[in-house]
Amino acid sequence: MSLLTMIAPALVPALSDGLRGLIAKFTGSAGAQPQNVGEAIQLMEAQTRRVQALAELDKLPDGAAQWVVNLRGAFRYVVCGGVVAATVAGTYAGVDPIFLALLYDLSGASMSFIIGERMYIKLRGAAK
Repeated sequence: MSLLTMIAPALVPALSDGLRGLIAKFTGSAGAQPQNVGEAIQLMEAQTRRVQALAELDKLPDGAAQWVVNLRGAFRYVVCGGVVAATVAGTYAGVDPIFLALLYDLSGASMSFIIGERMYIKLRGAAK
């Protein structure tokens, strides 16, 4: 069961995209895509404004220390590494099986975050 909980989070995006593709193939629908050049330009402009707004929210104040910038950039990966290390340690330390199952789930989600998107992009590129 724990192997499935580790693999399933990485497969969900690929499966949902495949299902969407099958539905689009049988219905002949392209989904909510722009219908002309003007709509495509409007969509790109809206996406650009959205990304700019997110960048403004995420921007550090001027003069932030370099270690703060580095820690902020690596924080997710450090936490994921800590979760995986805790899982390995918990496996060999013989912790409570219920807590170990929780660690396995967290570790699976962490590894899905680190390698899942890259694997999905490769699989999607190979399918085209």
